[in-house]
Amino acid sequence: MKIVITGGHMAPALAIIEAMPKDAEIVFIGRKQAFEGDSAVSLEYEEITQRGIEFVILPTGRLQRSITRHTLPSLLRLPKSFQTARGILQEIRPDIVLSFGGYIGLPVVIAASTLKIPSVIHEQTTRAGFANKLSARFASTICISWESSRQYFPTSKSVLTGNPLRKEILQARREKKKTDIPRIYVTGGSAGSHAMNVLVEKYLKELTALSVIIHQTGDTREFGDFARLSKLRETLPPELRSRYKVEKFLFSKEAAEVMASSDLVVSRSGINTISELIYFERPTLCIPLPTGQKGEQEENAELLTALGLGRVLFQQKADDFFLSQIKEMLERRSTFYLNDPSQKERFSTAADTIVRILSDVAKKTSNEKI
Repeated sequence: MKIVITGGHMAPALAIIEAMPKDAEIVFIGRKQAFEGDSAVSLEYEEITQRGIEFVILPTGRLQRSITRHTLPSLLRLPKSFQTARGILQEIRPDIVLSFGGYIGLPVVIAASTLKIPSVIHEQTTRAGFANKLSARFASTICISWESSRQYFPTSKSVLTGNPLRKEILQARREKKKTDIPRIYVTGGSAGSHAMNVLVEKYLKELTALSVIIHQTGDTREFGDFARLSKLRETLPPELRSRYKVEKFLFSKEAAEVMASSDLVVSRSGINTISELIYFERPTLCIPLPTGQKGEQEENAELLTALGLGRVLFQQKADDFFLSQIKEMLERRSTFYLNDPSQKERFSTAADTIVRILSDVAKKTSNEKI
């Protein structure tokens, strides 16, 4: 089977890549830069090329949530992206397309439909992303992660599969700590979070006095957070400096081990991160992205809180309550536990289920052409 994988969510895409048969031919269509107008290389490009998988860059605009100097040029690229995606698919000639949503996935799914190439889309969120709502009209099958998403898609094409987790997540073991000092993992997602980075910067001495900090900053050149925080680390007293580890990225295996071994996670609340936190049952201080789509990250954070694992700190109030919330959660970390273990049961089988669906859809389409 020759498959094109595309879309804006890297974690489930990697889970499917790992679950594909060894003889499957995979091509990934994505973005090389993490942000519009920024030269920083995207994590998806790093992850995919590191695995030796062919990466095809699709220049396309995105539907931005705020107006910037990049908005108009971005919108003007949208129509051409469909034509470009069609040309890419004509050259690759895949048996099937798998999209994980986002502005990258939409033109690929639409282009596939014009070439009679079947497509499967996967929705990670508890609702439905805008791109996936549009893509659903052209897809053969829609895989959903949560039952609450079913209402947004055609029932006849929707299958509850769960959100696939990477093997590194499913197989990760908690590293034994050499000391009793608690460990905090701070992550703003693969691209990092400038707002969260600034919070850590402001309270770095207090945080390192409390715990070991593993801080994933991202590599956005606009703010230069990684370089600035790396320099700040060198100004700390030696005993505190050894407690602060700052990284641009953490690749799959390392990120899984860090999350599994942390006493507390401070994180945005994208649904893939929330899924991993549920699987590891990690106490988490969620700082939802305030510009997220229709409060999606706030809803995800509330899901984690309802399951007994999280607290929500809104970014508007984070400056005043960040340190006090961390202190309190560290003191009470033993009281955070997953109150509904059934929520994570599908995680271990989701990838294999989706791979089976891909195979069935590809075979069905092939037989119909005969």
